[in-house]
Amino acid sequence: MKLFPFLPIHVLLLAAVLSLGSCTESGQPRSVFGDEPAPPVLSPASHEDLSALFSLHEYDWNTLNNGVPPFILHTLPTDLDRVPELSKKKSIFFLSILPMVLMINEEISQERASLLTVFDRFDGGETLSPEDREFAVELAKKYRIEKNPLTSARAREALLKRVDIIPPSMVLAQAANESAYGTSRFALSANNLFGEWTFIPGTGLVPLNRPKGESYEVRRFRTVYESVQSYMANLNTHWAYKSLRNKRAKMRSEGVPLRGVDLAEGLTLYSSRREAYVEDIQAIIRKNRLSRLAAAVLRN
Repeated sequence: MKLFPFLPIHVLLLAAVLSLGSCTESGQPRSVFGDEPAPPVLSPASHEDLSALFSLHEYDWNTLNNGVPPFILHTLPTDLDRVPELSKKKSIFFLSILPMVLMINEEISQERASLLTVFDRFDGGETLSPEDREFAVELAKKYRIEKNPLTSARAREALLKRVDIIPPSMVLAQAANESAYGTSRFALSANNLFGEWTFIPGTGLVPLNRPKGESYEVRRFRTVYESVQSYMANLNTHWAYKSLRNKRAKMRSEGVPLRGVDLAEGLTLYSSRREAYVEDIQAIIRKNRLSRLAAAVLRN
C-alpha cells in the first residue's frame, strides 16, 4: 500500500475504507449491485477530510469522465460553513452528494429495465415465472400503485411513469437550495437535505419558526444517503409531482434527454414560493453548470 505521510491518520483510515468497502451490522457485505462489494459508508470529520479523499481518488469536476467513486455519507462534515471560498464549498458539497444520486439512479434504472423485460415477455405471450409476477406486483407496491400492472393498463402506464431516474442536476440543485449547501440545522442535525416533513410527533426536529397550531416536524434520517433516497422516491410517487412525471414520460417517448432544468418546472408544489422556487432551482443548475452531470457514471 502506498503511504501518504502528509495526510492525517483519520484521513488515511477513511481512504482505506473507500478502497475496501463496508459491511452491515452483522458483518456481511451488502449492496444494491448484486454480488459487488458494498459502497463504503463514511463520516468525514471535516471538509478537509473530504477534500483529501477526493484528491486521493482523483475525483474532481475535471475528472468526471473517469467515473465517480461510489460511497455513502453517514453524515456531512459540520464545518462546511467555514470553507473560505464559496466556489470550493459548492464543489465539496456537490461532489459529496453526486455518488449517492448516481447509485440510487442506477438502482432505479435496473428496476425499470427489469420491468420492461417482464412487460415485453407478457405482451409476447410468454408464461411469466412466479418470480416475474411477484417482481411486478412488489414494484408496484413500492411505487404506490394499487392495481396489478400485469392486468391493468392504467396501472402499467402509471408505474412506468414512476420507475425512472431523476436528473442529478436537479437533485443537487434542490439539495443545495434546501440545505444551504449542507450547512442548515436540518442537514447537520437530521441528515435532511431536502426539508422533508413528518407528521409523527417526536420523530423529527421541530422547526424554530413553526406556526402555532401546526404539528409537522422535519424528518430525521439515519444517513445522508437515506435522505437522498427518500426525496427521489417522493418525486416518483407523490401526487404533487405528477406533472413532473408526465413531462419526463413525454420526454422519454420523444427521445429527448432528461434535463433537470426542464423537469424542474414540475416542482411548483414543492415550495409555497411556487414559480419563484422553480426559477431558483433552474438558476442554481445554470450558474453551477450542473447539466454536465448528465453524463456522469459510477466507477466500476
